[in-house]
Amino acid sequence: MNPDLGRLQAYPFEKLATLKQGIEPPRNLDPIGLQIGEPKHPTPSLISDALIAHLHRLSSYPTTRGTAELRETIAGWLKRRFQGVDLSIDPERQVLPVNGTREALFAFAQAVVDRSRDPLVLMPNPCYQIYEGAALLAGAEPRYLACEAANGFIPDFEAIDSATWDRCQLLYVCSPGNPTGAVFDRNTLTRLIELAHRHDFVIASDECYGDIYLDESAPPTGLLQAAAAMGNDSFSRCIIFNSLSKRSNAPGLRSGFVAGDAALVQGFLSYRTYHGCAMSLPVQSASVAAWSDEAHVVENRRLYREKITAVTKILSEVMSLTPPEASFFLWPQTPIPDTEFARRLFAEENVTVLPGSFLSRRVDDRDPGENRIRMALVPELDECVDAARRIRGFIERL
Repeated sequence: MNPDLGRLQAYPFEKLATLKQGIEPPRNLDPIGLQIGEPKHPTPSLISDALIAHLHRLSSYPTTRGTAELRETIAGWLKRRFQGVDLSIDPERQVLPVNGTREALFAFAQAVVDRSRDPLVLMPNPCYQIYEGAALLAGAEPRYLACEAANGFIPDFEAIDSATWDRCQLLYVCSPGNPTGAVFDRNTLTRLIELAHRHDFVIASDECYGDIYLDESAPPTGLLQAAAAMGNDSFSRCIIFNSLSKRSNAPGLRSGFVAGDAALVQGFLSYRTYHGCAMSLPVQSASVAAWSDEAHVVENRRLYREKITAVTKILSEVMSLTPPEASFFLWPQTPIPDTEFARRLFAEENVTVLPGSFLSRRVDDRDPGENRIRMALVPELDECVDAARRIRGFIERL
């Protein structure tokens, strides 16, 4: 077996299952799960209708590159979504469909990391654990960049020394952030692009939550948008990852894309051709329908805003809680250790949340996820409100 498999840590939900083991929650309370960021809003019928209408195409092999129609639709969506700049994407050379961004975020490191040069992969802390696993199995050392409240939950990139940047081959960023909901501004993204060119590394920007934001007039800035604004029209050293899972409530569709630097896309395409992960043609047709429509996404944001507002109002008096700029996560502090909080909340209120320390790593005796929890406001409004009231009652009894 690959010896690097032994370096992988248990996934957060494995740790959570162990934490809850042996506990019998109150049977008179319905279970409410806020631990997994799995959208529960209905998948729009335009997606399922397109999927069903094209099931006959299951008889054909898809290509790894995907259909021209899907790539052109994605390029058109990018241009509409990131306005204020001339964001011209070549669908032939700069767009590649992927089977959800989870596998793409992992596979990308395998394609771009040169393990012969003592590689370093930088990533936020806390973060989506796929970044860490990708680095380890690519033969790289993961380096964790603390996301703390004092810096708006954005890594302090200016504190990173030149030697670290020189050794870095790949930087993962996530904006809006999981689990913090923090959004990178254009100046930060511009600075990172400048550093990537100066120190010879690639930026992989996870933008899966980019269409879930609170202020309808202020959508989060994307990496390619920042690149175009600074004149980097080729998106050199920049790759973004996006998905229909969150914006379109279609996590089971396993449909996303990567876009950006044509040379990186071409290299990743070569890798994926051997990887054997082409998207089925019915899924591609359903994806065309989803990326072509914005009405369902606007409604999706409204539903999340409603839940964030309601839950924040209930909990803000008993928890240190700030609504996120974007995403559907809350990232509050806990009055007792996060693992104890999560265990007792489940035992007493039948509400499941994810301890923040399950998403973070301790570095230099500091853990930015410690004494925080991640709450995914994915259930319906009434369930989220019920969960918030139970959490408030639990805290008031502590």
